[in-house]
This record gives sequence, C-alpha cells and structure tokens, in this order.
Amino acid sequence: MSRERYEMVVGLEVHVQLKTRTKAFCGCSTDFGAPPNVNTCPVCLALPGALPVLNERAVELATRAALGLGCKVNPVSIFARKNYFYPDLPKGYQISQFDQPLATGGSVAIGKDDAGADLQIGITRLHMEEDAGKSIHDRYPGATAIDLNRAGVPLIEIVSEPDLRTSADAGAYLRTVKQILQYLDVSDVSMEEGSLRVDANISVRPPGQTKLGTKTEVKNMNSFSAVERALEAEFERQCALLDSGGRVEQQTLLWDGARETVRPSRTKEGSHDYRYFPEPDLLPLKVDEKWIGDARSHLPELPDARKKRLVQEFGISLVEVEQLTATPALAEYFEAVARVSGDGKAAYNWVMGEVLAVLRASSGDITHFRVRPADLAQLLNLVRDGTLSHTAAKRVFALMVETGKQPAQVAADEGLLQVGDEDAIATWVDEVLREHPEEAARYLAGEKKLQGVLVGFVMKKSKGRADPKRVNQLLSARGG
Repeated sequence: MSRERYEMVVGLEVHVQLKTRTKAFCGCSTDFGAPPNVNTCPVCLALPGALPVLNERAVELATRAALGLGCKVNPVSIFARKNYFYPDLPKGYQISQFDQPLATGGSVAIGKDDAGADLQIGITRLHMEEDAGKSIHDRYPGATAIDLNRAGVPLIEIVSEPDLRTSADAGAYLRTVKQILQYLDVSDVSMEEGSLRVDANISVRPPGQTKLGTKTEVKNMNSFSAVERALEAEFERQCALLDSGGRVEQQTLLWDGARETVRPSRTKEGSHDYRYFPEPDLLPLKVDEKWIGDARSHLPELPDARKKRLVQEFGISLVEVEQLTATPALAEYFEAVARVSGDGKAAYNWVMGEVLAVLRASSGDITHFRVRPADLAQLLNLVRDGTLSHTAAKRVFALMVETGKQPAQVAADEGLLQVGDEDAIATWVDEVLREHPEEAARYLAGEKKLQGVLVGFVMKKSKGRADPKRVNQLLSARGG
C-alpha cells in the first residue's frame, strides 16, 4: 500500500476574489457575467501611459481576511511585477506581492488530532494581487478566445504551510477557510464563478523523514471534492514513479476530472523565472497600527465563536450547530427565529426541515426567503400555545411561503386555528367512531394500540384543527 511506504505532504494556494465593485487598480466593474471585454479600460488593458491606482476597499477587505485568519498584518508591503507571458495577461506581467506581502503567519484549526488537540494548519502568507483574464477554448472551433473582463480584479492569495497529510484534511482546510471568509464578508467564495480557486502543491516522502520531496502543483480543480480526488491521483502517481526507480520532476499538472487523472502542463517555474521586481508605478503600501487595530475591532463573530455561543444559548448539540452555521446567513436566520420564539430546538427543526426543503426545491437563497424569521417564530409560538396543530402549522407555513402573510392571518383565513372546545371535539370523535365501526369496536374492547389510529381519523376529519391532547383524553374516557 502506498500509504504504508510514503507520506503525503500538501500545501494549498487559495486565490480569493475580493468583494469590491471595481478592480484593483482602475475603476472598471468587477460584475460577473458581463459580455466579453466590456469591463475594461486603458489600465487593465495595459495601454501605453496608463497608470495603476490602488483600490482602498481591496486593502480593507484583504486586511480583514488576514486578521480573521490569525495573520500578522505588516505595516509595509510592496507590490511587485511578476513577469510571465500568457495570452490572457495583457501587460506581460501580473501586479502581485513577493518578498514583502501584506500579512504572514496565521493558522486555521480543522478538527482534532489523535491526541484530541486542535489540528492547526499554518498559513505562510496572505498577499494581494490582480487577476489575469480568461482564455476560452470552447467558443470557436480550433481557436482560443480571450475575455479580459477579469483582468485586474482584486485577489488575495492565501498560502498554507505544507502541514496537510491527507486529501480529507485538505478538503477540511478548504471548507474551513471558505466559511471564515464568508463570515468575514470579504468574498462571494464561489468556485462556480471563479471567485475562489485552488492550486495544490504535493510531494511524497517516507514516513518519519523531515526533508520535503520534490513537489508538483496541480491546477484546474473546480470543486473541493475535485481537489481531494486530484491529490489522491497525484499521490499514487508519485508513489508509483518512485517505486519504479524514477524521480519526481517539479512541474505544473492539470486535473482531468473526466478521466480522474493528472496530465503535465509545463515545467514548474521558480521565483527567479518570474523576474520579480518592485512595481515602479505603485508606492509601498503602508498601514499603521491604529488602522489595523480598528480593522481588528470591527471583525464579525467568526464560525467557531458563534458555534460555542449558539450551543450555550439555545441548548442545541454540536452536530446541530455545525449544520446551522454552514453559512452566516443560515446562522443569522436560525438565531433570529430562536431568539424571538424562545425555543432553540423547535427553531432548529423548522429551519433545517421545512425552510431548507423549500429553498432546495426552489434553488432559493435564505437572505431573500419570503418567510421572515419573526413570522416563523410566531408560527412556532402558535404551535407551542396549542393554537395550531403541528399538521396545520405545516399547511400554514406552505401558504406563508406562497403569500408572505403572517401565520395568524393565514390560519384564520384558512380556518386552521385549533379547536379546543370539548363539544366540537366530542362531535368529531363520535362521528369517527360511527364511521369506523370495526376499529371502534376493537378499541372499546380494550385494544388500546388503536387509539393513535382513531386520533389520526379525528385530526383528518377536523382538518388538523382539533386539539390532539383533548382528542386523546376523550378517546381514553370512551375506552375506559
């Protein structure tokens, strides 16, 4: 087995598009999905005489991301030109940061190790850079088209230490980083739209060896599961190569998801190949301690802190809170429902049940969900107070989704308010006993397990309006 002979060593580079309205060094829009090449100007097209101007909002978001990931923000960072030639890079270089990045030295906890301690993955650096354009290979037969709308879009690159030892840990790290960035509200982190992209550096070595093996870089992975599968494929390839007496060559590889394999793209460049030098058109980026302190003081509550607080405040389990905090919007919706209703467990059941079922069926977004948290809380209170049965509440909820009306109004309009009047319930019970004589006779003769069946008949006859507690009491009295 490869895992007995070799150890996987992985470091990840996560490229994240910052949530700004305009590009890193010009005023062009960053909107996704615009027609090709409309969001461009002399600066991002690198026309002669055009000069870059740094986007302050991009610096703010990059700093917030760095602080949220536990990094030290450096008071001075330098933009550099990273020179390489590619069809979708108009300038022939990318403005990035090299030996003096914005931030260094963070970490992310991705679970527990064998000893029960937090498994920490180090972050080497977080730096700012601009994106390149996009080469499109399926627009015209036998030709490549270039769309430069993305050229100059502001990015941060988060480079991890080579601390990951399994593909599953790599997936856990990526999901954790994505969730933190969502809570920080610095990016849409959508792999589908390209606002989050991952390159994986992988090498192998015998267990116990401290020296790193020769690494390869795997690109072209469009999901976290694809990253995991690509790492497994490249791990097996490198192990087989070493077992056959060969040696691993440092190179860039592309992941082929259809064939579940990697293929060479180019021999991997070293930093000297990029001929880095300071960007002459941009001054050093200086941020003072007060500015950094203000950014730190305005950080939102991060996922781990929110999980601990929700468990304490609302009495839900760790498994349940993991589901609820998957996105900040879902966590905020749940918390609003739970706080107004005063019932964390019921709020969890409805949010993870009926609410998510509607959203999945409609491909909707909870931030635009028609049922407001206060209205769902009111529905839960109507059930708790005995005003609505649980069955009727589901019908009311469906109508709330359709109409946007409040639950009490829907329940009244539809005649679904629960009936506790004993005479009305007794009438329904008598009718059910007459309409189901066989079950009634067996129940009255002592077959108590039929009580639930008869309660169901009464609830159906009353269209969910009968108070099930009173129904059970009346049937128990009839059955002796």
